[in-house]
Amino acid sequence: MAVQQNRKTPSKRGMRRSHDGLKSSTLSIDETTGELHRRHHVTREGYYRGNKIAPANLVK
Repeated sequence: MAVQQNRKTPSKRGMRRSHDGLKSSTLSIDETTGELHRRHHVTREGYYRGNKIAPANLVK
């Protein structure tokens, strides 16, 4: 089994964990409806980049 040679310092531990934090998802406003949505995702009304691509009842 692999066992570390020396104990890691709190600084090294913190640097390793620096990317573990949760990030909020980026939101955009749709050009047509003005609705808030996640980037690169269809809005609840079925619009993507200003174009209607899906019926509203299919989008969750």
